[in-house]
Amino acid sequence: MTETIRILGIDPGSRVTGFGIVEQNGFDLNFIACGVVKSTPTLSMAERLKEIYQGICAVIGKHDPHHAAIEQVFVAKNPSSAIKLGQVRGVLLLAVSQFSLPLQEFSPKVVKQAVVGYGQAGKAQMQQAVRALLKLSATPSPDAADALAVAMCCANHLAVSRASDRNKS
Repeated sequence: MTETIRILGIDPGSRVTGFGIVEQNGFDLNFIACGVVKSTPTLSMAERLKEIYQGICAVIGKHDPHHAAIEQVFVAKNPSSAIKLGQVRGVLLLAVSQFSLPLQEFSPKVVKQAVVGYGQAGKAQMQQAVRALLKLSATPSPDAADALAVAMCCANHLAVSRASDRNKS
């Protein structure tokens, strides 16, 4: 008997953080929710981080996921952007930890390969693949689609891991 697992995917951003939630039952995936947490650009970085933290905590509280997955930091050309993204990831990791969710991290390339089959896929390709695979009636925003892709990648890894564990028994 397979259990249903709810997975939160997070695409961190200092202006817009995407989130996506899917439910996995065996190898079947169902869309639950997606959206973005926006920070107010005119606020200090500390206040923006607080908005992001509170926003993702609200998402976790509302949807009660069992697992979380987040996209790893990529090497940015702009050091200031990389630092801001690291700070955002820090508050997101704190939020996930405070809810005691198991966390997996995936590189953007691994996420793209898991969902599109090509590690260099563009935003539009990701959006269309997520829409098709989850049978959505509308195309999610780029940030929400990326977050859903992170959740889908995590679901794939969890399903393979469980299947491998069953085969070892």
